Amino acid sequence: MTSSLRLQQLLRLLDLTRLSDNDSDTDMAQWLTQVVMPEASPAAFCVYPQFISQTLAHLQQQQMSVPVATVVNFPGGDLPVEQVVQQIKEAIVLGATEIDAVLPYKALLAGDYAAVKHFLSAVRLACGTVCLKVIIESGALGTAQQICKATELTIEGGADFVKTSTGKVPVGVTLEAARIILTAIASAGRPVGFKASGGVRTVPQALELLQMYEDITGQLANPAGMRLGASTLLTELLAELETAKSL
Repeated sequence: MTSSLRLQQLLRLLDLTRLSDNDSDTDMAQWLTQVVMPEASPAAFCVYPQFISQTLAHLQQQQMSVPVATVVNFPGGDLPVEQVVQQIKEAIVLGATEIDAVLPYKALLAGDYAAVKHFLSAVRLACGTVCLKVIIESGALGTAQQICKATELTIEGGADFVKTSTGKVPVGVTLEAARIILTAIASAGRPVGFKASGGVRTVPQALELLQMYEDITGQLANPAGMRLGASTLLTELLAELETAKSL
């Protein structure tokens, strides 16, 4: 039986995510009503740019001060850099305090590291002091060497977090990819966070990732260093917490 302290730790690492392609304002309102609970405060909420204002307003109504993240260059990672910079600026104006940007991973696969470095430099500058998470789309990179290279370039480019996946390609986070990314982060020489996303659906899976983070980095997992991007994990997590409390 997982301890309630460990389950509460998981809850604090959640970036509760809603990135359904055909959502309306009504769909978003229904989701927010279900997941926004003052007694269960996650690390952040991650939504499409058009829902930033609605999410912030709902959080304010509930008197919750939780960061709101959004996605840019999403999901394909191949928009012109100037357009991505504009997306970032508009999102920040709307109130986003965290930006999850998709790396131009197809350029990386083609060996065009200069284009990747230019992208990372531009998005870092556009974010300013706003938290920048870079999605390397590890499931599309194919080899351990490519995952490692993407992570190293992302760290060199000044990102605050390396994030595994968009959740929009067949392969999301895997333990192998997480291990490669965390090993690079552990030797980064500066604090860099890790965000596991794309297919984090069960509490045992999330706990395995949490344990791996702590084993490799030597750090206690907290929202400043680890996130779990998930949309379906909350229900199971809260149910297990209730069970743990009753024992």
